[in-house]
Amino acid sequence: MDQISVSTLLASPLAHLDLAGLAGIVVWHLMPERRPNARLLVQIAFFAVMTAILVRSNLSPFIREGGRTEYDDTLLVISARLLWWVHLAWAIIGFVRIYLVLEGRPREARLLQDLVVGTVYLGVALSVLAFVFGIPIGTLVATSGLVAIILGLALQNTLSDVFSGIAMTLGRAFAIGDWIVLSDGTEGRVIESTWRATHLLTGSSNVVVLPNSFLAKLGLTNVSRPDESHLVSLAVRLAPTRMPAAIVEVMQLALLSADSIVKEPPPAVALTGLDATALQMELYFRVASPGKRTQARNEVFDLVYRHCKSAGLLLALPAEAVVATADLPTEETADPPQVSPLALIEAMPIFAALTHQEKRALAETTATREYRKGDVIVREGDTLSSLMILRAGVVVMHRGGEEVGRLAPGDFFGETGLLAGMREACTLETMTRVTAYEIDQIAFAPLLQNRPALAEDLALSLSARARDTQANALHGTRHDRGQRFFLGAIQAIFRSRSAG
Repeated sequence: MDQISVSTLLASPLAHLDLAGLAGIVVWHLMPERRPNARLLVQIAFFAVMTAILVRSNLSPFIREGGRTEYDDTLLVISARLLWWVHLAWAIIGFVRIYLVLEGRPREARLLQDLVVGTVYLGVALSVLAFVFGIPIGTLVATSGLVAIILGLALQNTLSDVFSGIAMTLGRAFAIGDWIVLSDGTEGRVIESTWRATHLLTGSSNVVVLPNSFLAKLGLTNVSRPDESHLVSLAVRLAPTRMPAAIVEVMQLALLSADSIVKEPPPAVALTGLDATALQMELYFRVASPGKRTQARNEVFDLVYRHCKSAGLLLALPAEAVVATADLPTEETADPPQVSPLALIEAMPIFAALTHQEKRALAETTATREYRKGDVIVREGDTLSSLMILRAGVVVMHRGGEEVGRLAPGDFFGETGLLAGMREACTLETMTRVTAYEIDQIAFAPLLQNRPALAEDLALSLSARARDTQANALHGTRHDRGQRFFLGAIQAIFRSRSAG
């Protein structure tokens, strides 16, 4: 067999085919993945050019039986055929990735695409062995059974993960973004699901990687279906110093005043036990997502405490506590402390810098205000010249006709008008009967004149309060500018009053 010179081979059209194939690979990798249609057109264009060169050179991409030529073993011919088969595979895979779609079932579509792509690669690999290198694949397939057994034993765990991943994908137990809870207590949001493992982002911002075979053996609860809301229950024990119906009403008020729970369906209170030591109950409410459970629990516990103090209810001793029956509070013997204006002022952080005498003097100037259910205390845009401290009841805040928050016993409002002469950002309407303590400007004047440092502390505390309750819809630098403006206005008025 005469050897073909290198210069002759390089001058042949097959050299052009190799260059076209390599150029196609480079261009395909340089194009961004977010443009699959353009990448497919490039693949088809280069594949068509390579096919035309093969046809023009009267060269088949595969070795025909009994038709072997002297060119078949040259590097140029082998590389040309190999590149043609690679581009054929990529063109088919491009069609599969774009057009093999299951409407409304992206995970199943992706799984089916991966299976088809794997089949294409396997078929092309066998075709290359048979039609490019001339290896009899019949013998290879016949002897591959032993290899398959060895690989199966070596990759047993990996294959188990792969098939478990396929089963879970077809079963659609969860999707990316769902929050799931496993039977062993592990819970988190699904952020990635691969052939081998599923990745969960836990509430503590850690990523847990679970092999699919392990996940398939555990029972799981998908709390994101049918929606993201999640039911939370809290156990509460109160001393039986009032009728159960009255105590349940107080607990319902506590849930009604919570901002971090879902309003529909409404929360519920269920009595679970009653004896000489305690009235036991469960508070049921829903949160918008599992990640808000801790925030909601903290708020509800705080509101239960505040409403109990407001209504004169006592927390019960733990069930395991040892106490004489005669020492237990009853409806006749219970003497809970009354929530006086002084008690509220002493409990509020903004007045922490005052001395006891100053707090007492401030409490003596307070006036009691009563409101019926549905009364409007102040409308959006009006100015309140008094600080109002909520003694009992629930007040809802509206801005632009939409609810933006609720106030419970111990909350206050009116500080913007009292200290800075600014208008109220919300309409305040009572949801229940409300009792409030009012402190006017005259009562504050001596404190502002005698305690300039206190004025600065109050300015900081009240500006933060205004930021949370009145600028709920603002974000970013605009929110910061509003806070600085409010703080500056309060400080300016304080300085002018102290100077006077």
